[in-house]
Amino acid sequence: MTQRKRIIRDAALVGVSTALLGITAPFTASAATADPAGALTWTDCGGGAVDPRQQCATLRVPMDYADPGSPRIDIAVSRIRSEDPDARRGTLLLIPGGPGGSSLGDPSGKGQKLPREVRDAYDLVGFAPRGLAPSTAVDCGLETADLATSRLRPWPAPDGSVDGNLDTARRVTDACVRDGGELMRHLSTANEARDLDRLRAALGERKISAWGVSYGTYVGAVYAQLFPHRTDRVVLDSNDDPDPARVARAWLAGHEQGVEDTFPDFAAWASQPGNPDRVALRAADVRPRFLRLAAELDRTPIPWPGANPEELNGNVLRQTMLDSLYRPSAYPTLARMMRAAAQGTVPPVPQAPPESVLQNVTAVGVGTLCNDVAWPKSPAVYRKGVAESRAKYPLTAGMPRNAMVCAAWPYAPREAPVRITGRGPSNVLLVQNERDVATPLSGARKMREALGRRAVMVTVDSTGHDAYLANGNACGDRTVSRFLATGQRPSADLYCEG
Repeated sequence: MTQRKRIIRDAALVGVSTALLGITAPFTASAATADPAGALTWTDCGGGAVDPRQQCATLRVPMDYADPGSPRIDIAVSRIRSEDPDARRGTLLLIPGGPGGSSLGDPSGKGQKLPREVRDAYDLVGFAPRGLAPSTAVDCGLETADLATSRLRPWPAPDGSVDGNLDTARRVTDACVRDGGELMRHLSTANEARDLDRLRAALGERKISAWGVSYGTYVGAVYAQLFPHRTDRVVLDSNDDPDPARVARAWLAGHEQGVEDTFPDFAAWASQPGNPDRVALRAADVRPRFLRLAAELDRTPIPWPGANPEELNGNVLRQTMLDSLYRPSAYPTLARMMRAAAQGTVPPVPQAPPESVLQNVTAVGVGTLCNDVAWPKSPAVYRKGVAESRAKYPLTAGMPRNAMVCAAWPYAPREAPVRITGRGPSNVLLVQNERDVATPLSGARKMREALGRRAVMVTVDSTGHDAYLANGNACGDRTVSRFLATGQRPSADLYCEG
């Protein structure tokens, strides 16, 4: 495996677990830039893009859409053309998760998992969102310790205190205000949607289709709300709750139910006879064993040289649980940590992306989450929420209602969050796994309700985050592929049994 591919792989593993953040796949964009009219100049990507057909370009967009004289920033773009020009319908925009994720490598990556009839119908287009390298990038210059996922996710102290989380929030926001530059103020979901409409125009498309995943479902929904008649066929996969009063606070809170929905699947796997990573004889014993281990590690952490933090404590175990429930293929990571901790040892230190990548991804996540909606400033709000959450959902120990970095963000949002409604063409298909730790079914139903007559939802009897062509099932995959290729959509909401 090449070093570049290894970095992409490791970045993808960390991306789903970094404070609601994604990760960038480090392809090198073309040095060519768009002219003032917005045309794109395509060149070879360079840097060893997986598929030699992939091309790269750079789009220039305003940093501040409210200011006609605003400085321009770069958005790195990639594409692979339709495999059958005679069958080409248009462009399929691959919208990444995050915030902090990139789809720049997706035309060469997950886009190639699409069935041939879909690849024939569309040019596949990816991009690195504003702020994310190799687009014009932001960086807060955080202390290395503050890049630890178990710190960025607001896990309370073992006694439930949120004071340490508020200290982290103040320290991180101070650094982002000091070092992040003016672009930090203009990172938002609405501005990403506006960038995508500039990209649509630069591609010469009157309408554009999209496949948004995770946070990308919210981006896609906001785009469809702001530019409804510029949308063709829209797939929203693993859906965020679009609550305009809370936005990312609702996504964080969703982990309570997401873990409850998903942990039983892990417990069944982790108690199977013959499983080399088995942690209990019965599924019913896995949950109490996990809770007991977490409490023991709260009291007596195990030194873990080379890790960040350099100890295996209760919150590191809880964060590993959350990460591992994203997909069944990651269950062994949690099981092996539980087995090691029970013996007073630690697993091998996980390989992390370069610190420069983590710095960039974290800064994009902070700016976007904090600029989208105002978070409560009162510590009492978080203390009350954490206490209630710890009592009702012990697996997540209060984290989903705790104070993220945005509790200390000094700026008010420049605009109100976009309210998702049913106004616009009926051309949206939602696909959602029934058991999804990151974007639970309960939140997806709220997206479905908000879109109203515009949408149909396919609920998939499967476990894991990312349904289509990843952790779903054949019925769900078939339904989405048919819609993208032909426009045929179920006449009503559909349940796909496993």
